[in-house]
Amino acid sequence: MTDRDALIEAVTREVIATLGVDDDCTGDDCAVHSSEKVRAIVANGASRVTFSGKAAEVPTDLHRYIDHTLLKPEATEEQIDRICDEAVEFRFASVMINPSWVKHAAQRLKGTGIAVGTVVGFPLGAHTPEVKAMETRQALRDGADEIDMVINIGALKSGQHDLVRKDIARVTDAAREVGATTKVILETALLTDEEKVIASRLAKEAKADFVKTSTGFSTAGATVFDVALMREAVGPDMGVKAAGGIRTQADMEDMIAAGATRIGASAGVSVMQGKTSDDRY
Repeated sequence: MTDRDALIEAVTREVIATLGVDDDCTGDDCAVHSSEKVRAIVANGASRVTFSGKAAEVPTDLHRYIDHTLLKPEATEEQIDRICDEAVEFRFASVMINPSWVKHAAQRLKGTGIAVGTVVGFPLGAHTPEVKAMETRQALRDGADEIDMVINIGALKSGQHDLVRKDIARVTDAAREVGATTKVILETALLTDEEKVIASRLAKEAKADFVKTSTGFSTAGATVFDVALMREAVGPDMGVKAAGGIRTQADMEDMIAAGATRIGASAGVSVMQGKTSDDRY
């Protein structure tokens, strides 16, 4: 059995245990030995999946999991001010904004305890490691506390794992100089399951604090399966951030139950008010 198969089977067994399916079975028709079928069930939303054991329990302080996000290129100063004020009102973990707004947001949020997060190599991940490191240091000088970087997706898919590790490490090294948090965006919609596992492990080797599913700007966002797979790949101690297409409290609870320790969403206020958002991110 390959590492990929073992990881997928481990996730599958968690799903089976949750759905109450008998694990004492053999053959291709048994769900335990047919991870593709289980993946399809989960992806199609046939059941809300709640994992037990290794996965996190759904918290009562949901707001502290949320990175309140506004990464649209057309975002205005007024809109940035609003999400900063909302983050303070609802006590979100952070605001997540484009680099050009970091200094402004840091000044507005000074003394509030709300972290300022920004993105590096966003949204394509195709910048060189040197440019990503420089972008990181500038954001940190401007007042960023958290850096969400996009991996070099093409390099990963080309099997250039040393380059991907170096790419991540240049950012994490810069962030560690000032004690900032780093999250590594895999863009899972563009990767195979094996590539998701490899990328997660490379991020861990490069000493990132989190792995993250998505930018919110690609073909799809976070899924319960991907969060669970990433959690299995990095183990219990590293952060996992789910982002992209999370619009309801049920969405957030499912992601946290699958192993997410942070949620990136522009719908944070709607969620806290019990509403559903149509926002893509």
